[in-house]
Amino acid sequence: MIEIRHVSKSYNKGKVKAVDDLDLTVRPGEIFGFLGPNGAGKTTTIKMIVGLLKPDAGAIVLNGLDTRTDALACKAMTTYVPDYPAVYERLTGLEYLNFIGDVYGVPKAARLERIEKWLEIFELTSAVGSPIQSYSHGMKQKIVLTAALLPAPRVMVLDEPMVGLDPRSAHHLKEIMREHCDQGGTLFFSTHVMEVAEKLCDRIGIISKGKLIACGTMDELKALDRGAGPTLENIFLELTDK
Repeated sequence: MIEIRHVSKSYNKGKVKAVDDLDLTVRPGEIFGFLGPNGAGKTTTIKMIVGLLKPDAGAIVLNGLDTRTDALACKAMTTYVPDYPAVYERLTGLEYLNFIGDVYGVPKAARLERIEKWLEIFELTSAVGSPIQSYSHGMKQKIVLTAALLPAPRVMVLDEPMVGLDPRSAHHLKEIMREHCDQGGTLFFSTHVMEVAEKLCDRIGIISKGKLIACGTMDELKALDRGAGPTLENIFLELTDK
């Protein structure tokens, strides 16, 4: 579970409010989609959830643990895929995955089994012995996703996870996301692809100018009935235009 309790974050000595009194809960077993225009506060929110930024006000709680007072325990149960694949490019793919396995304390037998599984699914088996700097953008994205899945985390936080993926890998990722939550995990992700969010998410939150302006299931968002139309794209455009 992710609880974001009245969280705010400003930049430039308080002149720019990136996140403004954000209050929402993501339940166990739920895929939660987080949508908003560029600059709306999505990535700032995500970085606060995973501990890369500290809120100016409010609290973030992961499975009952406060990210401020139990930072290490929160990070141990969470994996994060940023909006651009940041990796140690001089390492080979396998060296990078073993490094992540060491950081999270993944036992050797489980590590080998999971690495083999995810490399096969993402079609990286033949490339895993090569330096990551030789990978394409899509391959880097897939090795980062593999690393995020390796610890079998309770909470997954993904920022635009499908950017750069080929259609087959994107399809596999959507299945993996659903399976993670069907097994009781929690998943929070941002995307600009409305069709993916509409079909995949259990609930959706829309943020604009740092404020949560709508949150609910697709049926609940449609029930707002502001004449936007039946699709998430229409609802999103109508709400963020205001």
